[in-house]
Amino acid sequence: MAVNIQKITLEKTGDSHVIDLSKKMDSLTQEININLNWSKVIKKGLFGSILGGSADVDLDLGCFYELNSGEKNVIDGLQFAKGQGGPKDKHTRQGRYTAAPWIWHTGDDRGAAAGSGENIIVNPQGMHDLKRIIIYCFIYNGVANWQQTNAVVTVNVPGVADIEVQMGKQASFHNFCAIAEIQFSGNTINVKKLVTFHSGHGECDKTYKWGLKWGAGSK
Repeated sequence: MAVNIQKITLEKTGDSHVIDLSKKMDSLTQEININLNWSKVIKKGLFGSILGGSADVDLDLGCFYELNSGEKNVIDGLQFAKGQGGPKDKHTRQGRYTAAPWIWHTGDDRGAAAGSGENIIVNPQGMHDLKRIIIYCFIYNGVANWQQTNAVVTVNVPGVADIEVQMGKQASFHNFCAIAEIQFSGNTINVKKLVTFHSGHGECDKTYKWGLKWGAGSK
């Protein structure tokens, strides 16, 4: 694991270093930003490199969220087309920046150009309404495992070191990864590294006790 003043990089599954970054909520005036970034084309192994073969990659960034009111839901690329028991309004499925849940997914990116990426932003004005967020990403289409991607997830809470997870260095064949948990308690924000792998949304839900109802999702 490489550490500097500006960034904490988590390079592999099972990294035993526990990160607990605390920040006072009242001092936070800038957005929390979560970014998933990757390049469009990944070569399909040795023969793909020789023959010029490649595959488009479609990754998705999302989050579970819970409010102090007890409301729980999930926001990600699948929710834009077919919700998992959540509101049908597209604006709500992407979240909402100026009202609860104060979390906004800026849009699904299907890898149409090099440097593709997705972002989730959290409005500092609403953080006292939030209880917890779990950030995750998953492979929707295009590759068989994380090591065939060069994806990077970065969690930026202003005033503390960024958490960066290099997905291309993860050995798991499960296509769903819980990246980090952000907890809002009293006047404090705590950011903890997770980097746990799951077979899908439902399994991750059970692991972290969200209790949501799940059905098939599609784009």
